[in-house]
Amino acid sequence: MNDFTVQDLWAKAAAHLQEKLHPDVYSRWIAVIVPDSLSGDDLGLRVDNNFYQSWLEDNYLPIIRDALAAVSGKTFKITFKVAPPSAPSLSMDRTASTDSPDALARRRATPPRSVGRRPAAGFETNLNRRYTFEEFIVGPSNHFSHAAALAVSQSPGRAYNPLFIYGGSGLGKTHLIQAIGHSVLKMNRLKVAYLSCETFLNEYIDAIQNKSHHAFRNKYRNIDLLLIDDIHFLAGKQGIQEEFFHTFNALSDAHKQIVLSSDRPPSDLKGVDERLVTRFNWGLVTEVQPPEFETRLAILRYKKEQAQIHVNDQVIEFIAQSVRSNIRSLEGALTRVASYASLKGRDLSIPELENLLRDILEKEHEKDLTFDLIMRTVADHFDIRLTDMTSKRRPQAVSGPRQVAMYLCRTLTSSSLPEIASAFGKTHATILHAYHAIEKRMAADPTLKQDVSRISHALDRRD
Repeated sequence: MNDFTVQDLWAKAAAHLQEKLHPDVYSRWIAVIVPDSLSGDDLGLRVDNNFYQSWLEDNYLPIIRDALAAVSGKTFKITFKVAPPSAPSLSMDRTASTDSPDALARRRATPPRSVGRRPAAGFETNLNRRYTFEEFIVGPSNHFSHAAALAVSQSPGRAYNPLFIYGGSGLGKTHLIQAIGHSVLKMNRLKVAYLSCETFLNEYIDAIQNKSHHAFRNKYRNIDLLLIDDIHFLAGKQGIQEEFFHTFNALSDAHKQIVLSSDRPPSDLKGVDERLVTRFNWGLVTEVQPPEFETRLAILRYKKEQAQIHVNDQVIEFIAQSVRSNIRSLEGALTRVASYASLKGRDLSIPELENLLRDILEKEHEKDLTFDLIMRTVADHFDIRLTDMTSKRRPQAVSGPRQVAMYLCRTLTSSSLPEIASAFGKTHATILHAYHAIEKRMAADPTLKQDVSRISHALDRRD
């Protein structure tokens, strides 16, 4: 095995995969991979755009690893690299290219690689090369956060310090804060560090165990741009909060830029010291919201063009209309549809799309349906106050709709009885009683059954 070159190893693994996979799957997702480097158990594989890298990492990495193990008897650590095909030599006959039309199209669709100054010598930035401003789709849901991130990248340490970006999972927070890092590195020779809050904690623990606390402090208190993801991970961890407090102060006093992301605003960070929350509010706090239909459509069209995916506009619009919660799910739906359509050799019908994306659509439904939304919709339908949903008032005009809301929370979400009970300020026995009461009443009262059906449909048609 040690005598194999990277080309030999990959040729054997590719042959193994070709036997296991459908020919169209192999040609679309495996044949595009180029062996790049082999060092011990580290194998580098190259693809020529970001879309291929994301899809292969998310969907085919275990299969590729198994194929390599089957032909070599070893387990490899696989790293995908994005690098467009090299430009032809000036001495070559430019009319004699042997590239296929698809390969040429992929090459044209590949964004140019960022060319900027190198980071300060000996300092690892940990930035993902895909997460640049050029690759970020701007819409009403994120335009303010995008503008703030641009301003910070142009004047680090002077505009909005710290910048605090919050929002749900998969909405682009990580993309934005890393884009700041890429932009700063292109313009300046600065020390930039991106890491998750969990990584920061683990490094801190290692520093304590290895008695290298001083080196840890120097590493993060002497950089120019600190980008930390998921800062809410600090909650309840007093030791690391104390360390981060002093790191924050050191960087702020030196006019160094701090950018943080979280799944909630600073005011909602339970278990985080008030002095830290106060500092998080010093600069600018901005929210990234779920993308609206037009932005979702723009994202899908961009991804379609980038990877030369052949699906029609009806398919793109169906995905944009149906997958609303976050960008990660949106892109996942597109790649799944593209792969399946490629296997079928035709565009998919709407019923086929609904069946193929059934699990994603069910999760979308649950994510969108909050207790608050159900309560508001029920209150609007029966023309009562929202506060009546959690009050102790017992007139039938109030208690009946309240039981309907409890019934819908039980049937339309996967939440537990205690969770629903907490939302209504009741006991889980009360929720169970309401569920059975409404179920029994609907069987005998067609009007109530119609009311519940209309509310359910109203919740299902929201955007």
